[in-house]
Amino acid sequence: MANRLSKIYTRTGDSGTTGLGDGSRTNKDSLRVEAMGDVDELNSVIGIMLTENVPPALVNILTEIQHDLFNLGGEICIPGYVVLQAKRIQELELAIDTQNASLEPLKEFILPGGSKAAAYCHLARTVCRRAERKLVQLSRAEPVTDISLQYLNRLSDLLFVICRIMNKEAGVSDVLWKNERA
Repeated sequence: MANRLSKIYTRTGDSGTTGLGDGSRTNKDSLRVEAMGDVDELNSVIGIMLTENVPPALVNILTEIQHDLFNLGGEICIPGYVVLQAKRIQELELAIDTQNASLEPLKEFILPGGSKAAAYCHLARTVCRRAERKLVQLSRAEPVTDISLQYLNRLSDLLFVICRIMNKEAGVSDVLWKNERA
């Protein structure tokens, strides 16, 4: 593989614009750049989560997701570029169903927390929801793929289930919300 980054700084962004993958330039605070940033942040939070004691089966799932998120960032960075396929949505749904089958049914809402890994996973879930909202906002202004929107929606659901799995594997109970005001 050739060197992709021979020079780290270019000074081309000093005026508040950045280059997209197709060679065009856009403002650094554009919806497209914000969506790329949210997806990148999500990938970083998953990276932090993976530094914790994560069950091996989940490590594989989360590592695949990190690659998907990098691909999604590429799709957002290059208008009209498509990488994610419908098959990945089906795989996320299968992972949700498989992982959720081992959990007790929820009777209460849960709060973010429990084990450290689960808390990081809850953070990833909330960043995922933000990335999804930003991508929806972008989709109203510019074309994005339906698959990318579906992917983030399913991913947030999977992350919720993974939070619960991580607590279960750590022997820690989910933190139940107590509606004492009712």
